[in-house]
Amino acid sequence: QKRQLHNVEAEKHRRIRDELNEKTKEWVEKRDSLNAQVRELVDQAAKHRESRDELNVKVREAKEERDVWNKVVNDLNEKVTKIKKDNLPKNNGPSVQKLKKELKSLEFKQMTSVLSKGKEQELIDQMAKLQAEIKEREKAYDQNDDIKDALKELRDAKEKAEVHHHKVSEYAESAQSEHDAMIALYEQADALRKEADAAQEAFITNKVNSDEEHKKYIENIRQVHDYDKILAGMRQKARKAKKKDDEASAK
Repeated sequence: QKRQLHNVEAEKHRRIRDELNEKTKEWVEKRDSLNAQVRELVDQAAKHRESRDELNVKVREAKEERDVWNKVVNDLNEKVTKIKKDNLPKNNGPSVQKLKKELKSLEFKQMTSVLSKGKEQELIDQMAKLQAEIKEREKAYDQNDDIKDALKELRDAKEKAEVHHHKVSEYAESAQSEHDAMIALYEQADALRKEADAAQEAFITNKVNSDEEHKKYIENIRQVHDYDKILAGMRQKARKAKKKDDEASAK
């Protein structure tokens, strides 16, 4: 009866151990699968980081080029102003820039003020006079080769500065997109890593419990074997006693 009890107990612990071992395998598979996904996401994130860094280098280079051309534009603006000043008659009055500013001020006044008919006509005459003066002044610029050449040089420099400015914006936008993609992938990897860590903890818990059940199984099996030895000894002793009795009866 004691042997049978230990045998039943051993079978129970063996069954629980095997169930826990199956669970352990499942947790290992889940952990390994999650870790593989984490590695894949981290690899993808690294590629985005590499692209972002390359684009940031291009941003810096484009900024440097833009700054160079902005300086050229500023220098050429000064050059154009000087050429205009040196080549136009001294008694030519205010600059075209000032005339245009004055014209805009009069146009604003006409749109926003309530004027009598006479005052409005006077304003219109002033505006017409300014427009004619601006046109005449710009015509004089067009006829001056030095000014024309300087203005063309200025326009070309502005175009090149604008090209590099667009490159800065384009590269910066692309770099930000790569950065956002990288961050999103790292966040996904972190979430999966937490799941993998939880699977690892469950694996360890199941493994510990499985080892404990295996130990109990072994203890009970040893008890069964011990009882088997006792029973074998008792049988052998019984056989010897029977043999002795049989020999005694024969005499």
